[in-house]
Amino acid sequence: MVLISGLSVFHTTCERVIVSALQASQVQEDRLSQKNFDRLARYIYDYSGIKMPPGKRTMLEGRLRRRLRVTGFAYLDEYCDYLFKHDGLDSEAIHLMDAVTTNKTDFFREPKHFEHMLAHAMPMLVSEGYSNLRIWSAACSIGAEPYTIAMVAENFLSANRGVDYSILATDLSTEVLRVARRGIYPTSMIEPVDAGYQKAFVMQSRDPERDEVRIHPRLRSKVGFARLNLMDDRYNVGDKVQIVFCRNVLIYFDKPTQQKVLRRLCDNLVSGGFLYVGHSETITGLDLPVKQVANTVFKRL
Repeated sequence: MVLISGLSVFHTTCERVIVSALQASQVQEDRLSQKNFDRLARYIYDYSGIKMPPGKRTMLEGRLRRRLRVTGFAYLDEYCDYLFKHDGLDSEAIHLMDAVTTNKTDFFREPKHFEHMLAHAMPMLVSEGYSNLRIWSAACSIGAEPYTIAMVAENFLSANRGVDYSILATDLSTEVLRVARRGIYPTSMIEPVDAGYQKAFVMQSRDPERDEVRIHPRLRSKVGFARLNLMDDRYNVGDKVQIVFCRNVLIYFDKPTQQKVLRRLCDNLVSGGFLYVGHSETITGLDLPVKQVANTVFKRL
């Protein structure tokens, strides 16, 4: 009986190994056809402005495989047939964009920008008569940027009575906006946040086993989140804003797309307002109504 039982366990284990190997082999062999990769790359570019060169083919396949598990399709090309031959894009476009967009973000990322906003941009705007500052975080990802802006704005308000602010935070991805609205993050994410800011604006979980924190309701109430595609012809953001953060997204666009996006951003920025772009980004050679006032900081003419 012991021998039979042992053989049974052995056979079961072998079967599992074989199944796992077959599944891994299937994933390895399931590649996008060149035709479907080209179609996806063109659609992603037209929809979002994001370039998808041949070198990103493996990355795209990996991200789309996660979508296969949700939709129930067995193969990547089968999924693409659904998108392009059976009008699947009508319902799948937003989920496709969620799958392919990159959402790297941190609190106080590129801190010089926040130092400039606190020491120069906000005081200058208030001196020009703005008492309710509107700030726009474009491509806000999971919310670290707009909540960082809110912390700095609260610091400014503490020394400037009679001034208020509101923040509009937009992104293409509905999934990251869902995370941003909750304002809950792993504890490790707030390490770059100054201890004073942490004490004032970050709440620890009551459950010590939950290694997470939540942004204070005061800050969450000051940020409005909305889905916005920077490839749209018009940006529905209401009244013009005094400060725009659009950082580390332009690098995914070619020059003509950068020109269009930045021009539309400037259209929604007041004269004398400030535009912040990522430290790895340049707008040299683009025809825009701005002048540079600091490293990757520009003032609207």
